Amino acid sequence: MSGCYLKGKGSRRGVILFGLEFGSNRWSCLPYCEHLLEAGFDVFAFESRNQGDSDPQPAYDPLQWVTDYEVRDAKAALAYLKSRPDADPRGVGFFGISKGAGAGLLAGASDPYVCCFVTDGVFATYTTVVPYMCKWYSIYIKRPLLQGLAPEWFFGRIAATALKRIERGHHCRFPPLEAAMRKLAPRPLLMIHGGGDTYIKPEMALALFSKARSPKDYWLVEGAKHNQALAVAGDEYRRRVREFFERHLAGEKPREAAA
Repeated sequence: MSGCYLKGKGSRRGVILFGLEFGSNRWSCLPYCEHLLEAGFDVFAFESRNQGDSDPQPAYDPLQWVTDYEVRDAKAALAYLKSRPDADPRGVGFFGISKGAGAGLLAGASDPYVCCFVTDGVFATYTTVVPYMCKWYSIYIKRPLLQGLAPEWFFGRIAATALKRIERGHHCRFPPLEAAMRKLAPRPLLMIHGGGDTYIKPEMALALFSKARSPKDYWLVEGAKHNQALAVAGDEYRRRVREFFERHLAGEKPREAAA
């Protein structure tokens, strides 16, 4: 597994583990994290297997969906941060994009060393697949009476069976992020999502968000496509993320508010 540990400016205010979106490399953390480095936070970005410069996993062809392999790699990244000579005894924060966000939530849900979570474009399996199945069913089955006979749990059973077959074919497992969301509490969560996301629709993200029992905030960035919230919101995006980590990781009032 490859990664880069970037030291923040001045005295360290906290350490942030960064989870990458599908198909990117570790340096893609810079547009998201340069302002955090300037604010005094260290950032560690890592590449899961079969991504960037990391070694490939034989017989594993990764897709956009989070598997147990990416979760293991996220746990290995946390273990690395704990083993460093300068490991922060307060723990770390997590900041993840899309697939990397899901892997980090799954890894951090059972690890109290992760103090807080920021996600952008995160998605799960059930809350994404089943709504699409319901939509496609209504498109192809024109009779309203037949449409009403198939409840959501029915599609869920079909999706679970199909996923089992895909897991066997890809030699992996798709862990349920929906169940892990409940384990984040009492740690704070900031979930960012694009209002114009046509892949992971806002209502899908909101359904996942509703399962968290943490102190939480859902920020919908109007007009932003998938993983485009930073490009649309710019300074507001950076301000919200920085202030979240200042409050929940550094344990301080945001600098602007303090001033």
